[in-house]
Formats: sequence, structure tokens, C-alpha cells
Amino acid sequence: MSDDKLLVVVVGPTAVGKTAVTIALAQHFGGEIISSDSRQFYKEMDIGTAKPDATERSLVTHHMVDTHSISEDYDAGAFASDVDDLLPLLFEKNKVQFMVGGSGLYVKAFCDGLDEMPETDPALREKLNHELNDKGLDKLLEELREADPVYFEQVDQKNPQRVVRGLEVYRTTGLPYSHFRQGTKTKEHPFSILKIGLEMDRATLYDRIDQRMDLMIEQGLFEEAKELYPYRKNNALQTVGYKEIFDFIDGKYNREEAIRLLKRNSRRYAKRQLTWFRKDEEVNWFEPKQLDEMIKIIQSRLG
Repeated sequence: MSDDKLLVVVVGPTAVGKTAVTIALAQHFGGEIISSDSRQFYKEMDIGTAKPDATERSLVTHHMVDTHSISEDYDAGAFASDVDDLLPLLFEKNKVQFMVGGSGLYVKAFCDGLDEMPETDPALREKLNHELNDKGLDKLLEELREADPVYFEQVDQKNPQRVVRGLEVYRTTGLPYSHFRQGTKTKEHPFSILKIGLEMDRATLYDRIDQRMDLMIEQGLFEEAKELYPYRKNNALQTVGYKEIFDFIDGKYNREEAIRLLKRNSRRYAKRQLTWFRKDEEVNWFEPKQLDEMIKIIQSRLG
């Protein structure tokens, strides 16, 4: 590991202010920004992913934003490989670079490497998908709760692909999916990593989430989701902010209920993000307003 180069990884829940803080830090130190948000990669998803806007991107160069189409499969392992290729080029320009995002698995994939998962039979996945269609997601969730209570608490319970994956591994090995996700650090880097976590009072955060959702709706979130509706089965769109509107389009509930669920599910997502990142003892926690303190800790790592 080298102390000459430093990657600052800014993490935290949705709507806490990660983009603004990271831009300010990158401007101060002269670095560029890599997004580790698992939905900002997709060109067709703008409003619902809270991408940095044109003004923000003009202030600091952003990478890994608008790099893929929703028709492409892109996962945490591919992301880690792409960033491994990108970072040496960025470090040639400046010895401090930045990564920002709330997708914990993508951050972990790059920083630590992914736990090795057992191979599974594609026929089993097909069988589980049939069960999903025939019996519904709740039935699969019941099995997952019994088989793997740890992963059951961590997983996005509205995301059928994640639920199916957990059961796929369990039925193949007889061991819970969480058994294979121990998070042991296996990856070394030729640079240092400093993790900064952003947090704030929960009531304030939840209010910010509600306000952000109101703004997204005003900006045209419902219209964006309607355009993406034909692709709603794509993995990229199995996410809070779109699924609720797809259900509204399907007539499952009215617009008012869709907005209530958009806000509620976004708050729940933020809670899961905080749970994930607080388990990482390498994260140094700050409130977004503590910019000077963040600058000091970065400076201290540079010597």
C-alpha cells in the first residue's frame, strides 16, 4: 500500500448531501469523482437516481455516470474491474481522488473484493422464478426468513432478484446466503483508502428525503417512469423510485398512495444504507456541515 496516493470514499444514506460534500472536497484537493451509485450508471434513469446535474458535473469531472443502458447487465464485480482500470489514469493527474455513493455492495466490491459465491444451476433460478410468478414474492420471503434471517433483514425485500438469489444459494448449498457474505478483506490496492461517512439527525434526514421526493415529482419523475415502464422487468429498474410508479400505472393504487410509498420506501432504504455502512469500522463519520473537519482528516492522511 502506498501513502502517495489516496482515494477518499464518501458514503451515507440517500439525500444526506453526499454529492455536494464530495464536489466541495474534490474542488479543494483537485481530484475527480467516481460514482458508486448502482443506478446512476444508467443513461435512461435521470430524475429518480438523483444524478449530479450539468452544473455539478461542470464543477468537477464525474466518472461512472451515464455509462450503461438499462438493457445491459452490470454488477458490482464489473464495476470494481472498471474502476481498477480507471483509477491509475486519474492518479496520474492528481494524488487525491474521490468515490461517492450509497450502494454499499459496489463500494465493498471495489474496496475489499467480493466474497466468493458458490456456482448455482441456472435451472434452479428458472424454477425459483416460476415459483415467484405462481406463488408471489411473499411466499419466497417466508422461506428466506426461515432459511437466512440475517440476509432477510439486509435484503431489499421489494427486489425479487435479490430474494431469488438468496434462495438459490441456500437451496444449492444448504447454507444461508449470509454465510458467503462475511466481508473479509481480500483485495489490496497500490494506494490508501479513506472512508468518510455522512450522517445527520434521523428526523432531519427523513424530512430531506420527503422534500427530495417532492422535487423529483415536480421535475417529472412520474413521466420518466412511464417512459421506462416497457422495460420495468429489467434488473436496473428493480429499485425504489420506479417500482412504486410502475405499480401505480398497473392500477394497484392511486397517485396519492404511490407518493406515500415512494417516500416511505426511500426512508426505509436510507435506514438500510446506514445499517450497512455503520458495520464498517473503517468509516469516519461526520455531519455534512463539518467540511473543515473532513478536509483536515484527508490532509492528515497525505502527510
